[in-house]
Amino acid sequence: MKATRNLLFCLVALFFTVPTLGGQDLSRYRTLSLGTTLPAILKYTGQKTVDVKVIHSRPALIQEVTWWPSNTSGTTAQPDDVREIVFSLYNGELYKMSVTYDRTSTQGLTTPDMMKAVTAKYGPVTNFVLAIDSPANDQYDLKAKTIASWGDAQYAVDLVRSPFTDDFGLVIYSKRMNADVESAIAESVRLEEQERPTREALRQQKATDDLEATRQKNRKVFQP
Repeated sequence: MKATRNLLFCLVALFFTVPTLGGQDLSRYRTLSLGTTLPAILKYTGQKTVDVKVIHSRPALIQEVTWWPSNTSGTTAQPDDVREIVFSLYNGELYKMSVTYDRTSTQGLTTPDMMKAVTAKYGPVTNFVLAIDSPANDQYDLKAKTIASWGDAQYAVDLVRSPFTDDFGLVIYSKRMNADVESAIAESVRLEEQERPTREALRQQKATDDLEATRQKNRKVFQP
């Protein structure tokens, strides 16, 4: 275990000292950039308005578009590498891209292999999480865990891995907009909880009214 830890620390040191390459854009993934509008995303993916999922509508509009590149032909994406991309939008602007890679494309690749590939595109790692330091009960948490991060003052790129399926992925997001979204979601949840009693009362009243209307209709036609 100690030897493994030392090896990982050496690996991390190597990634942190890789010379920064010019022209890295942490706001981009392939040909899409954070800040892209919903119509542009739909055009790029070939999706329709009906494919847009509304997560929250107030106090801000938060939407998602899920795209499976392998089901689309004639695009610039690489279906042999990417299984799924979830585009998350805040008030009509793309603030996060969650990429899941096809398992056959990453089969056999280790965490250092993936870090090296991402480093070649986004530059030196800015944060690394040692898997051996994770709590033992992480295996019961299906949420993808961050392995390493690349970032600057505005944007971040996280290399993640599912503890359940071992699938690798990338999450590219705007730090400012992501913080705004988290605040908006918290407010949306607060509003929903605040209005829950009123909505439940209205639902029960409607059910009572519908039952009474059915009763009156059946009273007129029922014959024993």
